[in-house]
Amino acid sequence: MAKLIYGSGDIEIEFDERTLAHVHVVISTKLRQGESFMFSWADDVSVGDGRSSLWLHPSIPIYFKFDQASPPELNREWINALFMTANSGAGLRLLPETKEGEVPTGKPSHTITE
Repeated sequence: MAKLIYGSGDIEIEFDERTLAHVHVVISTKLRQGESFMFSWADDVSVGDGRSSLWLHPSIPIYFKFDQASPPELNREWINALFMTANSGAGLRLLPETKEGEVPTGKPSHTITE
């Protein structure tokens, strides 16, 4: 599992390594451009099966912790789909990985702890 730790460390969100590697590309690009935006996802059953959102701002510290030493090969189509949501009025929505020509459906695997 990999973690996104936001702010002073009060919020830790766990993702599988592959998911966070792709989200990392989108978040770091948007923050580097000085953009603030909402990041939303469906919660895993282990934390209530609801939904969560986090306001991301360039002035708030963010830390990505990966357990694997080597990054996974990135799926450009998935990154493009994530960027499409990130550039919308609703902000970045975590979509499951898509293959070429697929339409994203279902819930990704991740948990949040405070």
